[in-house]
Amino acid sequence: MSIKSRIRTIPDYPKPGIQFRDITTLLKDAEGFRLMLEGFTRRYRSDAVQVDVVAGIEARGFIVGGAIAGALGKGFVPIRKAGKLPGETITQEYALEYGTDRIQVHKDAFAAGTRILLVDDLLATGGTALAAAALIEKLGGIVAEIAFIVNLPEVGGEKRLHAQGYKTFFLTEFEGE
Repeated sequence: MSIKSRIRTIPDYPKPGIQFRDITTLLKDAEGFRLMLEGFTRRYRSDAVQVDVVAGIEARGFIVGGAIAGALGKGFVPIRKAGKLPGETITQEYALEYGTDRIQVHKDAFAAGTRILLVDDLLATGGTALAAAALIEKLGGIVAEIAFIVNLPEVGGEKRLHAQGYKTFFLTEFEGE
């Protein structure tokens, strides 16, 4: 079984017409989790992309990013929704379908010049990933790459990230399905 076959699709969630790609079925499957982690660590243990620290976007990016950081022997930085971090933070606002939201990172999360692997579970519009990348760059970090389990190419996030100069990596994609 592939990684893709272990991801459940929930029709009409959270609203009619949306095909929600639920990675919890991948995460609970021991073999699927191992395959996912191997897919990422194979790439980031090679010389293709130099990484100093892994950052994960709340919430599923914590699960995936934390596992990758542990497997690579790297530190982990959480990028959280506003108001969830106890120390001094910087904030980035980003657009949602209806309104805006904000994410934050600690000001002392990493030193300037640190090469960051930014991780989340799924790439759709790319808005959250772009906001997280902006936070990293505000602190002087370098976004080495942005990695996802799933890409939804028809939604346009990959093109948006590439247009801003970011490299992306994903393990599988769902296009028009």
